[in-house]
Amino acid sequence: MTAIEWSDGAPIYRQLKERVVAMLLDGLLKPGDALPSVRQVAAEYQLNPITVSRAYQELADEAIVEKRRGLGMYVTEGASEKLLNSERERFLREEWPLVLERIQRLGLSLDRLLRNGEKA
Repeated sequence: MTAIEWSDGAPIYRQLKERVVAMLLDGLLKPGDALPSVRQVAAEYQLNPITVSRAYQELADEAIVEKRRGLGMYVTEGASEKLLNSERERFLREEWPLVLERIQRLGLSLDRLLRNGEKA
């Protein structure tokens, strides 16, 4: 895992879970990879092990990772595709309407948006 700055806007377990999700979507974690142990993450980030366990349990509940008794948590096959699909749906449902509203309010055209996007 990499350095994380915790915000007050969401529970730490949820922020930790989102960090693992980002690592999967970015290809830093792949199917079959082991997640760092609960104790290791708790020590590295000075977290309560229960907080780390809760984040990992949510990932397991969503079948993103699987618990292997005595071995730890491992990324499941198809986890990246499942996450990509759910994150796309969440973006379109929650974030895109706000972005679209802002675009319309500012009077930006599709052509202008695409031109600016090419410069980035």
